[in-house]
Amino acid sequence: MKRKDFIRTSIFSLLGFIFFRNEVYSKSEDESINFKPNPSLWKDDEINIAWIGHSTVLINFFGVKILTDPVLYERIGLYFLGITWGPSRFTHPALNIDEMPEPDIILLSHAHMDHMDYQTLLDITTKFPNKIDCLTAFNTMDVIADLKWKSLQEVDWNEEIMIRDIRFKAYEVQHFGWRYPWERDRSKGFFEDGRSYNAYLISYKGKNILFGGDTAMTDKFKDVDEQIDIAIMPIGAYRPWRKNHCNPEEALIMATEHLKAKYFIPIHTKTFKQGTEPITEPLSWLKESSKNYSINLVIDDIGQTFTIKET
Repeated sequence: MKRKDFIRTSIFSLLGFIFFRNEVYSKSEDESINFKPNPSLWKDDEINIAWIGHSTVLINFFGVKILTDPVLYERIGLYFLGITWGPSRFTHPALNIDEMPEPDIILLSHAHMDHMDYQTLLDITTKFPNKIDCLTAFNTMDVIADLKWKSLQEVDWNEEIMIRDIRFKAYEVQHFGWRYPWERDRSKGFFEDGRSYNAYLISYKGKNILFGGDTAMTDKFKDVDEQIDIAIMPIGAYRPWRKNHCNPEEALIMATEHLKAKYFIPIHTKTFKQGTEPITEPLSWLKESSKNYSINLVIDDIGQTFTIKET
């Protein structure tokens, strides 16, 4: 990327990330959730996946609870003096911090503020001190190293780690990693010491879930070496951020042609206004386009739960 293009992208990305407001939807028009998960009914011989909002997904993987990129409060952005300064939610989380069951593992894709929300992580680890294992991308653990984890580990691209008999393998995606524009970032070419960004293959008892994190259209998922049962893929903020975020059609292509997935679950939409596309457009586009692909769209709204029983 040319220097002037990088500077322009960095400035607009930071401004959009921290200060972007949706001028169409006022605070009084924020949407409540249409569906409510009930983790107390989940069984240890099932896979249960509930979309909590944005990229936050609660997974019961045969009795082990995994929480991805938890963001449970009204705003995302800079956490300073006990307050988060940034854009507010369009849709409330399907479970709030008090309703969230104790996660065994928290999985973080990268250090962006809408994926690694310090306030949420602070309060979860305060509620469940020294009880949660956390996995995050290379050179990102410093952001949350002061919190009360049972363990905190970085996983680099193509590395594997076992926790509670579950295999996690990190994969490269087409994105960027800086939390602030002046930081070193692998998308800028700082591969040895830049902030990184992951997708994860999650494997247990013969089942494979792919958590796509945040990505633009890429053929990098062709490197995944397992048959994917469930693809959890981002579908929003593609306009004008096409270099960093895929649209619903591209997410379906990666899930079907690259991953050969059976089931599709969307994330990264209908929560924060981060792109210029209408906030309801990604899910509408996904539902219409999914009919043209050999995949089952099993969740199409925040709060819904998908279940597979052990065979």
